[in-house]
Amino acid sequence: MRLDDGPCAASVEPGAPLDLCTRHLLEAYDWVARDVGVTDLLPGPCLVCGSRVGIVYPSGRICAICEWRFGDAPDDGLADPRVDVVYYLGYRDQIKIGTSGNPRVRFASLPHDEVLAFELGDRTVEQRRHAQFARHRFAGTEWFGVHDELLAHIAELRLGIADPWAQYDRWVSRRLAAQS
Repeated sequence: MRLDDGPCAASVEPGAPLDLCTRHLLEAYDWVARDVGVTDLLPGPCLVCGSRVGIVYPSGRICAICEWRFGDAPDDGLADPRVDVVYYLGYRDQIKIGTSGNPRVRFASLPHDEVLAFELGDRTVEQRRHAQFARHRFAGTEWFGVHDELLAHIAELRLGIADPWAQYDRWVSRRLAAQS
């Protein structure tokens, strides 16, 4: 590559896609990235859809999923949407299967050691899970003994999910995006 002060003396690395040294390849990359953006993690979840993947431009960041400008707040007039979930709480050697449209408030009144998983659904899904795991249910309660079948179901719900709360927040954000 030729610079104002003469040709570049740096060697081209084997396998480089262009006949440029590493420094000039990076300069070319930065030149293109200013218009097409660079995929990277957002500093926090998108307020609209909950995604953490963004596109970085010199002028700022946008969500890679819904293209909401990171840092912009959704309209104040939108109420927090209701997202009904079936939740799985672990407490000692028991698991509670319940449902709520506001699990943060609900969990404040429940004994639990850990939020194990969420799945989208209302009372219909909750009742289906109660029937599915009925052999291990403590009579008259929504609490179940820990057993392989239930643990396998929870593991399936958790597949690829490091934090159930992040998943729940994403569902709420997506519902909010659908309202706007």
